Amino acid sequence: MALGSAVGGVTRFLLGAAVQHRVGTTFPIGTLVINVSGSLLLGFLLRFLLAAPTVSPEVRAMLTAGFCGGYTTFSTFSADAAFLLESGQVGRATLYAVASVVLSITGCFAGMWVARAVRLMFAPMA
Repeated sequence: MALGSAVGGVTRFLLGAAVQHRVGTTFPIGTLVINVSGSLLLGFLLRFLLAAPTVSPEVRAMLTAGFCGGYTTFSTFSADAAFLLESGQVGRATLYAVASVVLSITGCFAGMWVARAVRLMFAPMA
């Protein structure tokens, strides 16, 4: 699984940077491409690999949690929401999606705030 994560992470970095450079915009299109393509790939792999009994659990884990997880954790978020929707749990899927986005963005801002505070604490006195 670690090999899949490493390859997925490197792929994310290279492809995301290449797309962003090629498009040349301040909109994070590289990240969007990674998130959508990772979600598409994980959805395919989940349905395809689960229907293929000849694929070992280790290979499944390497491709799904490993590669897709290293490529983008957004794919896992998408799969979780899709499974909730597929099972008719629209309210729970909506709550999960909204909470994930709002709390993750809030967490990012909180982390930035903490980093700024730590930097100020350790800044050399002028």
